[in-house]
Amino acid sequence: MNQQDISSAAATLWQHWQQSTRFDELPAHCRPGNRAEAYAIQAEVAKLSGMSIVGWKIAATSTAGQRHIHVDGPLAGCLLSARALEAGASVSLAGNHMKVAEAEFAFRMGRHLPKRAESYSVAEVLDAVASLHPAIEVPDSRYEDFTRVGADQLIADVACACWFALGPATRADWRVIDLAQHSVTACRNGALAAQGSGANVLGDPRSALAWVANELSAYGNGLRAGDVVITGTCLTPVPVSAGDSVKADFGEFGVLEVAFA
Repeated sequence: MNQQDISSAAATLWQHWQQSTRFDELPAHCRPGNRAEAYAIQAEVAKLSGMSIVGWKIAATSTAGQRHIHVDGPLAGCLLSARALEAGASVSLAGNHMKVAEAEFAFRMGRHLPKRAESYSVAEVLDAVASLHPAIEVPDSRYEDFTRVGADQLIADVACACWFALGPATRADWRVIDLAQHSVTACRNGALAAQGSGANVLGDPRSALAWVANELSAYGNGLRAGDVVITGTCLTPVPVSAGDSVKADFGEFGVLEVAFA
């Protein structure tokens, strides 16, 4: 792909973001054929948005999620500043096609992990983390059927990013706790809607964090100090409608609630 093709793909995606509309897939002339092209389009979408990148999301971190969208591994997407919400926020579902809420472990980076040839280990990545937070993601896609367009087009579409809410940093000593075995529940309108654990996130959310550090090292500029990474849903996504509220309970790590309008 040349820069004109990248710009054309990004302009199409960003137009549908702005208008909350759907389309089948990118035209053949500007459809990414590999991850490098896909991430180049994603970066151009972020530029067109005029928003700053405040962090990253990881999509398809469970086997079930990968099967659902027909990909063979996780995908990274940038988080845009105007799409970041705080605990207790009201999330607009206007134009949202997916209409689900996901409970996720989030990490805020304390140090930059720059692009490099050598892979980062889990221990190196964790050593660069400043804090752990509960988070709720409300994803969406600009494709009519996001389950069939493939990994490269999904990456170009910012890996189904839309809204996310970040809770306060936990005061618990999360570094000595097995996050893979840690239970997470979600209640919709006060009733239990889903339950899972960190094991649903690439086997362990700490492994997912290391994955994205290496993905961004390979295809971007690495993770920056201050970046927030939401690592993927710990439980089956919870269907939501306007008027609902969802509370994600991470036990000693905190509780986070959002309402839907």
